[in-house]
Amino acid sequence: MTDRTSISQRAIAVAPSATLAITNKAAQLRAEGKPVIGFGAGEPDFPTPAAIVEAAVVAARNPSSHRYSPAAGLPALRDAVATKTMRDSSYDVRPDQVVITNGGKQAVYLACQVLLDPGDEVLLPAPYWVTYPEAVALAGGVTVPIMTDESTNFTVTVEQLDAAVTDRTKMLIFVSPSNPTGAVYTKEQIADVAGWAAARGIWVMTDEIYEHLVYGDAVFHSMPTVAPEIADRCVVVNGVAKTYAMTGWRVGWLIGPIEAAKGATRIQSHLSSNVNNIAQAAALEAVTGSLDAAHEMRLAFDRRRRTMVSMLQSIDGVTCQDPQGAFYAFPNLTGLLGRPLRGKVADTTLDLAAILLDEVNVAIVPGEAFGAPGYARLSFALADDDLVEGLGRIVDLVASR
Repeated sequence: MTDRTSISQRAIAVAPSATLAITNKAAQLRAEGKPVIGFGAGEPDFPTPAAIVEAAVVAARNPSSHRYSPAAGLPALRDAVATKTMRDSSYDVRPDQVVITNGGKQAVYLACQVLLDPGDEVLLPAPYWVTYPEAVALAGGVTVPIMTDESTNFTVTVEQLDAAVTDRTKMLIFVSPSNPTGAVYTKEQIADVAGWAAARGIWVMTDEIYEHLVYGDAVFHSMPTVAPEIADRCVVVNGVAKTYAMTGWRVGWLIGPIEAAKGATRIQSHLSSNVNNIAQAAALEAVTGSLDAAHEMRLAFDRRRRTMVSMLQSIDGVTCQDPQGAFYAFPNLTGLLGRPLRGKVADTTLDLAAILLDEVNVAIVPGEAFGAPGYARLSFALADDDLVEGLGRIVDLVASR
């Protein structure tokens, strides 16, 4: 019998975003006067470039921005995203393959809604971003995690995919550069994975939101460019949030085969209608303008990346691989578990995160949030002085025991 007094099981089952929860907790403690340094935020600490902001101001004064616009996005922005995709990824797509969304999260959500039926299985290499399994579940799909580790630089192998695939597998979620590990797949690895998926008729959703944030010898490659045979079963999600420091503007997009784009548009027309027109105008300026600000951010992140890895590697019991992309380090903290830290002992990285927050006012995101107990994600998208101070507190805590 239906319980009319209860909210839906779907809503009950959705886990809140662990990364946002950590960020909000840190902000709350700061408001209470505590000197908290948070490594949880998945956003650049830079302002949106001035030219982008000015484009929004101009759009806000234009009466045409005050009305409904097409659910799939402003035609000029869809065209610009197609042009930008060719410029940055050498992937030739038409504007009608582009759907503008309320941030990258909605693009992920729509991709799952369009491609999955109840019971369909989705292969998800772990560690993974916290939103992916929830978007799969909201579409009735079943997430099949595939654990990776330092031995493969947190990249999945075709052998692992082969071991996990079943006759119910519908989609693979592929991310490079990766949140949370910073792993970047080589061109050869991407070709192998794409060829494997194409041969089995499996859809791939590839998240390219960190495309411009790669370091050292790492190079970003777009899967449908590397392996054109997957293009007719590939959905690309992306957005302006990370490249242009526009996380709060909420503009992303989905690129896919025409039927997938049409399906996403139909759903979005009922879900939210058009994305905010003023934010779309800002995004238009972003994707058609200079990448100079993005390059400057990348240089700052690279400097902070090297500082963070060096300091983490100096801690007894901690190992950390060099992240090749995004703006996160993903250290292995298992060497700190079971050890006294100012009289407290952490059995899990959840416990360790609580101790760090209580004892030294440092907020990290424990690996459990990403399907990887024993690890943690630390963002290096914060001011250099705060980064050094926060990591120094961890160094001192571990040294003091």
